[in-house]
Amino acid sequence: MDIDVRGPRFGAAVTTAVLAIVLVTSSEVLLAWQTLCFAVGATAGAQHPPYGLLFRTVVRPRIGPATQVESPAPPRFAQGVGLVFALVGLVGYGWGPEWLGMAATGCALAAAFLNAVFSYCLGCEAYLLLRRVAPARR
Repeated sequence: MDIDVRGPRFGAAVTTAVLAIVLVTSSEVLLAWQTLCFAVGATAGAQHPPYGLLFRTVVRPRIGPATQVESPAPPRFAQGVGLVFALVGLVGYGWGPEWLGMAATGCALAAAFLNAVFSYCLGCEAYLLLRRVAPARR
């Protein structure tokens, strides 16, 4: 079942704000929250994390039905990529070195920002590239 393209973009906007706060405050708790959101998105699908639920219940009823839809697979893969960066960030903030936490969080922030502002999903593009170069399964 395809998903509304505005949902992942909304989630990216919230993620951008959360990760920016993490960079300013070095909050492991807030990064742990974002890591959990990425984990839910990577395992259950991009429409299931808290930001997806917020979009479906609060935002979408106010902006109307979807005009464009997309496959949920690329955003789900992107959530997995975000999860990896968030986990590395947690390691850096929790056990050191702190620059590792800042760098990993900054990378995730940059990707979320690109999606939120320019509707360019790096993880989705990586997914599509991998699908093109990977041999077909039989």
